[in-house]
Amino acid sequence: MALPPKFKGHRLTFTDAAGPASEPLHTIEVYIDYVCPFSAKIFRTLTGSVIPYIRSRPALAARTQIILRQQIQPWHPSSTLVHEAALAVQRVASARGDASSSAAEVAGLFWAFSAALFAAQAGYFDEAVAAEPRNATYRRLAALARESAGLDEEAVFALLRVPEGPGEAKNAGNGVTADVKTIVKMARLTGVHVTPTVLLDGVVVPEIGSAWTGEQWAEWLDKVIV
Repeated sequence: MALPPKFKGHRLTFTDAAGPASEPLHTIEVYIDYVCPFSAKIFRTLTGSVIPYIRSRPALAARTQIILRQQIQPWHPSSTLVHEAALAVQRVASARGDASSSAAEVAGLFWAFSAALFAAQAGYFDEAVAAEPRNATYRRLAALARESAGLDEEAVFALLRVPEGPGEAKNAGNGVTADVKTIVKMARLTGVHVTPTVLLDGVVVPEIGSAWTGEQWAEWLDKVIV
């Protein structure tokens, strides 16, 4: 499935140029949930082993892109909140400086925040947020965006905050609700349910899971990226 340009930070490419038009990139999509321990495990393998391996092999780097796909798991209510935060980070990173922030720059910030969020995921598990007001959780996530990616905490929080106070309830969501609807619709169209789930060129690769080692990934990449 194509990636909307507004989500450009979700994509990692490994060369400055995409290569000849006759040589399209292979696309590895990894569906993750930020409060899923198994997603955290595969993310650590990706960033610690898989991505360095691809970068070290010019033939792989020239033919491969990785897309991190956000998969909200609604049985954990905080899943929505942490994914909203990642979408807000994407928005703020894209708008930082001038409007022409490069895809690589935005990806660097988005993936840095994702790494920090996975590292801190226990702080957003069901029990950790059960007594915490929603906007207080958003405030912690905005602070994490500042600490991990150097982004404007107030800009991130402004996208996440739900208005409080008297007046008619409108159930209008927040500044990234439209983006949440987009990623949920995209996941539904693929039929993905379990996290993590890996796709190669639009087809689920059922044998890949969080238990895969860097060595298994390397062997698989050398076989399928041709």
